[in-house]
Amino acid sequence: MNPTALITGASSGLGYEFAKLYAANGYNLIITARNEEKLQLLKEELTHIDVTVIPKDLSQPGASKELYQQVMDKKLPVTALVNNAGFGLNGNFDELSLQEQQDMLQVNITALTELTHYFLPSLKKAANQGLSAGILNVASTAAFQPGPKMAVYYASKSYVLSFSEALAEELKDTNVHVTTLCPGATGTNFFKTAKAENAKLAASTMSPQAVAKAGFEGYQKKHRVIVPGRMNRVGALAAKFVPRSVAARIAQNMNGANS
Repeated sequence: MNPTALITGASSGLGYEFAKLYAANGYNLIITARNEEKLQLLKEELTHIDVTVIPKDLSQPGASKELYQQVMDKKLPVTALVNNAGFGLNGNFDELSLQEQQDMLQVNITALTELTHYFLPSLKKAANQGLSAGILNVASTAAFQPGPKMAVYYASKSYVLSFSEALAEELKDTNVHVTTLCPGATGTNFFKTAKAENAKLAASTMSPQAVAKAGFEGYQKKHRVIVPGRMNRVGALAAKFVPRSVAARIAQNMNGANS
């Protein structure tokens, strides 16, 4: 029986690349995102494995439970959970829509936490049966410092990293491994969605193919934290030693517009 990966945010960007990588390595897929048309197109690309499409808007309260229930109703055994769905917003906290920021927290934190809780028993069961089972959570290099002009986004990714590292330690004796991918700026629709196309941070990006490959390979090797790209790794390390106020000023400069 092929392993099965559930991938959120699979219609584009990193999720799309993860889907292709997991499929190429023999995984059947459950793919979810808001855009059903794009999910169906992805399914048509991946004809050599079983692909189940479940459209879902994870910014809506209760969507995670609905997704879990639909997977259970279809009796699909999940052995890999890829919590990839997420988005950011650029601008001063008090000038951004509160509802949009709440939606961001719902996707980046609440849905990720809920799906992890719902599917963890299935992952433990798979691991007990000798199958490779694990969770790949997508955070960001934003997780390592505060980020003015993207304050809620940076804070949400700090949560993902902290939660994932703690969970990895809790599960170390269960054979369910937890990997956190912390990419820097990546050439996806992220900056367009965040209304940050002109931010200095967007001037230099890694390809989504390279980032997803680093994440998938790190997941396969059961690494706990993956930071793709040499400069991203240097920045993540430096953030541990630079005063938080200085790190915040640097992040604010990078999140600001190019002059």
